[in-house]
This record gives sequence, C-alpha cells and structure tokens, in this order.
Amino acid sequence: MIQRKLKESLKKMAEVYPVVTLIGPRQSGKTTLARDTFPDYAYVNLERLETRRFAKEDPKGFFESYPPPLIIDEVQNCPDLLSEIQVLSDSLGKKGCFVLTGSQQLSLMEGVTQSLAGRTALLTLWPLSLQELALASICKCRDEAILWGGMPRIYDSGIEPGIYYRDYFRTYVERDIRSLMKIKDFDKFEVFVKLLAGRVGQVFNASALAGDVGVSSKTIGEWVTLLETSNIIFKLRPWYGNLGKRLVKSPKIYFTDTGLATMLLGIENTQQLSRDPLLGNLFENLVVVEIMKSALNENRMTEFYYFRTDTGVEVDLLYKIGSNWNGVEIKSASSVNSEFFKNMEKLSKLPGFEQMKKSLVYSGENLNSYKGVHCCNYVDAGLLITKRK
Repeated sequence: MIQRKLKESLKKMAEVYPVVTLIGPRQSGKTTLARDTFPDYAYVNLERLETRRFAKEDPKGFFESYPPPLIIDEVQNCPDLLSEIQVLSDSLGKKGCFVLTGSQQLSLMEGVTQSLAGRTALLTLWPLSLQELALASICKCRDEAILWGGMPRIYDSGIEPGIYYRDYFRTYVERDIRSLMKIKDFDKFEVFVKLLAGRVGQVFNASALAGDVGVSSKTIGEWVTLLETSNIIFKLRPWYGNLGKRLVKSPKIYFTDTGLATMLLGIENTQQLSRDPLLGNLFENLVVVEIMKSALNENRMTEFYYFRTDTGVEVDLLYKIGSNWNGVEIKSASSVNSEFFKNMEKLSKLPGFEQMKKSLVYSGENLNSYKGVHCCNYVDAGLLITKRK
C-alpha cells in the first residue's frame, strides 16, 4: 500500500476534534487511508443499501450496533445521521469519536455545516501525488505521469489507465451526476465533459461552450457545478485585487486527475500525448494539481490563483505563504529559456508583488537559481509548498 502524506494531519485532527470529515473524489483512497490510520476503529459503509436503510430508519439502533470510535464511509448517503453524530459526540465529550468520508462535496458540506459546525475538522484527499509515488519507488516520465494520473487502484492492480478511467467515468461519474440532477440528454452532457477536457487550463467561457454543446449557458453553469460537486474538476480563480479593470476575471478549469482528462480527450498512449497540441495544458494541469495536493496534504489554508491581463501578461499560478507572494510559471519543456520568466518579471514590478518569489516548474533538472528564479522538476513541484517559506 502506498503511504499517504495526509495521514499525519488526519491523526492530528482526530486528537483535537470529536469528528474528522474526509472528502475527495471517489476512488482517491479515502477509505483505505481512514482504515490504515485508525485500525482499531469499527467500520461501516453507507453505500450498502441495507446498511443505509438501517441508518435512516433507526439511527439510535444503528449506533448501538456500531458504537464509536467508528469510521462511516460515504456518509452523504444518509445526511440525517449527522444530527445523531452531533448528539453522540457532545454526550461522549471525547476526541476522535468519528471519522466520516464522503465524495459528494455539496450534499455532504450542507449537512456538516448545519450539524457539525465547530465539532469536525475537514480534510481533503485527492489522488496520489507524484511525491507519494516517488516515495513508493514509482517514478513516471512526464507523459506517463499525465496519462496515468493518480488513482491508487491503477497502481495497486496494474490495470491499464485508459480502461480504468473509461470505467471510472461510466460507473462513478455518471452515477453521481444522475443522483444529483436529472439530466434529460446525457449524450449532450458527455459531449460537454469531453469538450471541457479540451479546454483544460484555459479561461472558462460558458457561452462559447454552450454554443458548441447546444444547450444554454445556464445549463453549462449547472453542469460545471455538478462536476465540481463530484470532485471531478475545480476552478482556479484569477487574482485581480486592486489593479483595475484590465485583468481577466473568469476562472480556469482543471481536472482533479489528468488521467481522466486524457481519457476524455481520446489520448491512449504517450506517443499520442507527446504530439497532442494540448500537451502543455495537460502538463500545467498536472503541476497545478501537484502543488495543490501538497497544500491539502499538510492541511494548509492556501488560496491559489492565476494572473492574467487583457494584454496577455500571464502567470500560471499565484499563492501566498505567510505574507509572501509566490509566482509559478509552468512549462512542459526540459530546458530553461529566459523567455519563460518575462511575465513574472512584469508582475514583480506591480504594487504588492515586488518581493514575489519566482519559480519555474518544467521537465528539466532542479536549479536553485537561474537568473533569480528557482527552477524545479515537476516531480518536486509539491516542495514549493512544503519547503519554501
């Protein structure tokens, strides 16, 4: 089993909160992590119909049969159970009574904020990071890393990534979408998801996408929210602060796992990927996710942005560590080009960014400083969060 970096944060939160809630995409390893971290806890899965029915019809009897400390898997299937968890955790007065997991972020968060506010820590587990894979002596070249993604089952079972992600989309994504909203024309929805994959790392334009799919902009907005709710995609919002109206204010769309994006694009192998015009966008997706995973695994409250003006000055990733801004340019190239740094130089001359730390993530070797810019290989992108303070 590949060890997860979130394990230490999970342990720490169970020492200070009565409830810990672990969210993330389906198959990202939440159950395995929870059971590995708390091997002495009882375990129950609300995906099972009879168990779910028991919990809904007789919550008190349910907890008599499954007393804490307890791991409850896919708790969003029975949100009414959260009120009983609140009562139980208050009456017990102990830490680490319950570990809850869930994969439908919206429905779960509504219940958590209503019933468990102040009683639960909230942690997010995304698929395996490149750091976690490297620690398990699994190293993939650039194109393999994009194509394989990070779903644990691929590495545990040796299943071909394209087959896994095809089945993942059909069995998990479609099921979640159907349970959250009745989509009349699922064929159009599938076209929408594939076209969205073709826009990965680009500024999101709902109207243009609506025209291509043949639905309204409102429908596109609802479908994007559904994919966010199911942890399939996320939005990277632009930073526009107080610099006026010349900055782009629409988000970019990224996939939580690049393996799913490549499958949706019909990319089946590294040879095909290396020639694909979206290689740079997919590499950018890989790196953005890697850096965000590092922050999530350390339970850091880091906010991420991109920067872009209407004249084309763009920095791929922008975030703060303490009071210091960090700017990251992401290039799929294996050698450094001074042209890569021009936009960061322009940004560093704007008010508030004069002391910005500048980094390049690419496919080449780690360089502590190249013309004042820290250059790192994509495998080490997560270290920009954990080691640069």
